[in-house]
Amino acid sequence: MPQLFDAVTATQITSRIDLLNANAQPHWGKMNVTQMMAHCSVTFENFFGERKVKRGIMSYLFGKIAKKTAFKEGKEFGKNLPTAREYKIVDAGDLQHEKTRLKNLIHRFSVLGPTMEKVSEHPFFGKLTAQEWATLAYKHLDHHLRQFGV
Repeated sequence: MPQLFDAVTATQITSRIDLLNANAQPHWGKMNVTQMMAHCSVTFENFFGERKVKRGIMSYLFGKIAKKTAFKEGKEFGKNLPTAREYKIVDAGDLQHEKTRLKNLIHRFSVLGPTMEKVSEHPFFGKLTAQEWATLAYKHLDHHLRQFGV
């Protein structure tokens, strides 16, 4: 299964990000391309513990079941899945700024992530290993890049 600690995979993802422009329209969902970039960045900030995202009651009830589905080999994320309130971006800035921010976080994640002994909990799945975060990060980015056709 692809994961973001692999340098080739990380490069492929950042190359896809470079293909996005301000005219990109989503095939589904409510976010514009700049909001999507900022949304993806927030997930990495959560991983590094720079943004605190609390687990809700639904995560305790359904997180383990959903985790099994999310981590299935070859299974892509479905369209219009719910998003944690803290991951919703209402006002995003400049697209170029958000693209640079996200690519820098991806680079930092792919270099530092495998060495981190303690990583933050995921707001829905709970405790994840660094390797699980790397798989989830790839699947999440791939999902949103497909959302915008790249």
